[in-house]
This record gives sequence, C-alpha cells and structure tokens, in this order.
Amino acid sequence: MAKDSNLPRKSGFSGAPESNQNQEKEPDGGELDGSRAAELEERLAEKSSRLSELEQALAERDEQINTLKQSLAELEAQMTELKDGQSQAIASYRSLEELITGDSVEEIDKSLAGAQALIDRVRQRLETEIAGAKIPAGSPLRTAADLSALSPQEKIQYAMGERR
Repeated sequence: MAKDSNLPRKSGFSGAPESNQNQEKEPDGGELDGSRAAELEERLAEKSSRLSELEQALAERDEQINTLKQSLAELEAQMTELKDGQSQAIASYRSLEELITGDSVEEIDKSLAGAQALIDRVRQRLETEIAGAKIPAGSPLRTAADLSALSPQEKIQYAMGERR
C-alpha cells in the first residue's frame, strides 16, 4: 500500500462514488424536474390541438374557395350565354324592322315604343277611313215589300203575280 500512497490521485478515481452534485443538471441545459416537464408537455399538446384546428379550418376555407371559384365560373358562362343571346336578339330585331335601332336593350325598348306608337297611329287612321266608307257586306236582308204606297188594284195584281 505504500506504493499506492505515492501515486498522485485524480478526482473521481478514489474508488468511492462521487456525490450527486454533478448528476442533476440545471434547467437551461439538462434534465428538468417533473412538474416543469409536465407543464411543457401540456402546452405542447395545446399547441398541437390548436394547430390541428387551424389546419382543419384552412382545409374548409380552401374547399369554400374552390366552391366559390366553380360558382363564379358557372356564372361567367351564364353571363356569356346571356350576352350572346342578347346580341342575337338585337340582330333579329334589327332584321325584322327598320324602325328599331340601338345597341343596348334600353335603346331597343325605346325604338320599339316608337314603332308601336307609329303602328297605333296608322291603325287609327285606317279604322277612321274604313268607318267613313262603310259598305254593307253581302246582299241586303230579305224583307217583305212595302205595299203601303200601292193602290188597291196594284196590290191585287202584285198578289196574283206571286201565285202564278
């Protein structure tokens, strides 16, 4: 044992376990006490739950956006069809009547109102002319002859002439 006593000793090699001072590490870089770890795990669970909720809400918003985009596309297609139909209606009105002019529905409506007024005036004039020159249609009604102006002898001859 004398030989062992002359050798320099390093800390930690004495054969006895060192104290627990070095096993516990400080909270900023090592092991944590149980309550702090539980608190952090709870906060992490809350954050994960909130993140899941936000992801679900985002997915719902994306679905709503896609639905709205589809509706917008359908409405744009309908508007295009309506504009095409309107253009065709304008062209057909123009081809039917020279009095109808305009490039919009309002202008065409004004033209139609003017044309209708002209038609009404012409109709009234024609009806007035027809009423002034009324000619009975067909042959006159068959009525008995007016014998009141005839003499009695003429009346007898008239009556004898019908029997023959």
